[in-house]
Amino acid sequence: MNKALGLISILFIGLVLLSFKSSDWSVEIQSNADTLRKVYSRPPHLWPKPNVDQTVKFTELGTLLKSPIDTSGIETKSIILLGKLLFFDPRLSTSNKISCATCHAPNLFWADAKEVSLGHDDLPNIRNAPALENVWFYKSFFWDGRAKTLAQQAEGPISAHNEMNQDLSSLASKISKIKGYKMYFKSAFGTAQVTNERIFKSLATFQQTIVSEPTAFDHFLNGDTLALTDQQLRGLHLFRTKARCMNCHYGPYFTDNEFHNLGLSEYGKANQDLGLYNVSKKNEDLGKFKTPGLRNAAQTGPWFHNGSVKTLDSLMILYNMGIPDVAPEGDQKLDKLFPKNDKLLRGIMLSVGERKAIIAFLEALSSPIKIQAPNQLPR
Repeated sequence: MNKALGLISILFIGLVLLSFKSSDWSVEIQSNADTLRKVYSRPPHLWPKPNVDQTVKFTELGTLLKSPIDTSGIETKSIILLGKLLFFDPRLSTSNKISCATCHAPNLFWADAKEVSLGHDDLPNIRNAPALENVWFYKSFFWDGRAKTLAQQAEGPISAHNEMNQDLSSLASKISKIKGYKMYFKSAFGTAQVTNERIFKSLATFQQTIVSEPTAFDHFLNGDTLALTDQQLRGLHLFRTKARCMNCHYGPYFTDNEFHNLGLSEYGKANQDLGLYNVSKKNEDLGKFKTPGLRNAAQTGPWFHNGSVKTLDSLMILYNMGIPDVAPEGDQKLDKLFPKNDKLLRGIMLSVGERKAIIAFLEALSSPIKIQAPNQLPR
């Protein structure tokens, strides 16, 4: 009898899979929690095909990858330790009050929970501080991608007038006067000499070790089929299908590593931010910003490059209506730079329950906080 019931169950799932085209996995199975669990308990390559545009070359969602940095070597361990000390040391700033950790705090998932960070003399930054988890995975850095390596990224905030405001020509000399650092530089690089290059390399190496911890979603993919709630499973399905999220958020880190214009550049206004255009000078890049990964994204609001969205519900409502294009007026109609929203962005018309399910799934991408800070800085 049990074998017969099992066979019927298998046949039922098979018929469900065959009865829907790849783009038709919608309301019919969203409301059936048992069916969703059976479908998504299979390996990801057997999941329903996601609803993405033909131009999108996505990779399936997956579990955490291992950072490529080899932490087993003594020299690398020494560089990581030095980078960690420097990351938490406010003496890298001209005021001796602001460290890298000021805007990227480990207890806040390596962000700062502010709309924009406040730097030297309480000057506001122009953009939201992105979380540093899994930065080793990214191809470029900052919201506009202006840094191509983590070492270049480390240099930017240290020298920026509204961040750490440190004169780079005197940085190495300043740190070298701290006697306690000599042993750390010697252990990491063979000599006690302090240079900007060594400082930035150490910071970059340490940042490659800042990674997410496993989440409920990872546990689910690794075989714990009860790790996700029914609501989170529904959110996963919606994320991949009706909500079209995988057009930009895919792979193990839920990002395409690309740039998109969501219509938030405030073009023509006093607070306009042209994004990638400032770097590339290509008209088509105006208003584009980097796609953030979504691991622990539920914990690192406010969201978007300007920190303008304060709740996940507001964020979902914004995407739900598709962030309408702003129509050019008057002379703007002749402006070749006038930005247009990314073609991947369109209204998705989710119900309140569907939006809540996606938010629940985003919560399933959250991991425990891993606090780390040096016990004492060099003196």
